[in-house]
Amino acid sequence: MREYLLTLCITAAVTYLLTGPVRKFAIVAGAMPEIRARDVHREPTPRLGGIAMFFGLCAGLLVADHLTNLNEVFARSNEPRALLSGAALIWLIGVLDDKFEIDALIKLGGQMIAAGVMVMQGLTILWLPIPGVGNVALTQWQGTLLTVALVVITINAVNFVDGLDGLAAGMVCIAAGAFFLYAYRIWYSYGIEAAAPGTLFAAILMGMCLGFLPHNMHPARIFMGDSGSMLIGLVLSAGAISITGQVDPDALNLYAGSEKAAVHQTVPVYIPLLLPLTIIAVPAADLVLAIVRRTWRGQSPFAADRGHLHHRLLEIGHSHSRAVWIMYFWSALIGFGALAYSVNSASMWIVLGVVFLSAVGLVLLLLPRFTPRVPLWAQRFVPPRYRRRRVPGAAVDSAAPEVTESEERSPVTAGVSGVNGATAIGARSRFPGRR
Repeated sequence: MREYLLTLCITAAVTYLLTGPVRKFAIVAGAMPEIRARDVHREPTPRLGGIAMFFGLCAGLLVADHLTNLNEVFARSNEPRALLSGAALIWLIGVLDDKFEIDALIKLGGQMIAAGVMVMQGLTILWLPIPGVGNVALTQWQGTLLTVALVVITINAVNFVDGLDGLAAGMVCIAAGAFFLYAYRIWYSYGIEAAAPGTLFAAILMGMCLGFLPHNMHPARIFMGDSGSMLIGLVLSAGAISITGQVDPDALNLYAGSEKAAVHQTVPVYIPLLLPLTIIAVPAADLVLAIVRRTWRGQSPFAADRGHLHHRLLEIGHSHSRAVWIMYFWSALIGFGALAYSVNSASMWIVLGVVFLSAVGLVLLLLPRFTPRVPLWAQRFVPPRYRRRRVPGAAVDSAAPEVTESEERSPVTAGVSGVNGATAIGARSRFPGRR
């Protein structure tokens, strides 16, 4: 565990220290696009944060290669080299897109090529564990197609959710944390060495996100851009592929009693192949909804709009920071809920806990709809967002209507028509964000 923590800290430190110089480079290079109709930030912000994240990845792999125990991962497996090759290719494509805005189909082709490069070097799905059936071996073509599909879906799911300051980095960090705990349990509790690469990938991914977040939290000083979002999506998918498609459930038979029981115990990690990722279920849901929404309107699935989940949270009255924290909450609930289920799937308390927290999450989602109207005499005892304000220009009229601060700053009450019929955020909005 100490070597994993050291690798995580080195990755985070390198990413954090490089992000400042990268920001200056992005400004000089002109990687500060004009504000688009779908954006919610109010002034141009530099991109290319993925440059710092990529060098953080390289630093993490370099440090791990020189540590006593983690060095065995490089000696016995080619997966770290496969990850670095695919990451370098997808990162280069992202850098070009952040600067020159390349076509979406070209990016999709680059994503498939990056996935193919990893497959050629051994990072691929060899078998598919199916609950109730057991271990199903895949042909070379089946494994390749499934691996490429999983990589492309995960990359685009993370890319789609990168819409508010700190949102994508925080959600992926939460997912990587849950995944690290699961992979570490398989590696050290069961002694299955095939889980070691996935554990290392998760630790490095957490370091990349933690090092970048201080620069990217609201109000963000730099965006990760496609060079960052596609990179962390690829690293996350590589960890899922390494664990799911490389760890043989037969190795768990001694602990579970049978192959079917072993497959059942590892359901939370095998579900990612089908959903495709429970640990990023929120971005995956956003991806599916975006494709359906755009196709229904007759648009390209890659055409950007303001209909993502985080945009909806802003429209119903949530502040920028609260919208991000709500997305964090749901990601943690799903990711760590699956982790708890994998530890003890027979416990009813886990199910009840998840149900209770889901109810709490629904209340948080609908909170702007239930903003109380506090009496005038009690306003000094409540937070500012619950205090009433008189409508401007009507202060002399005792019968003038009053609104709460949350109603005043809600984009729904602004009455300004935005992109695709959505309500736009006014000039006095308190929601400067990513896009």
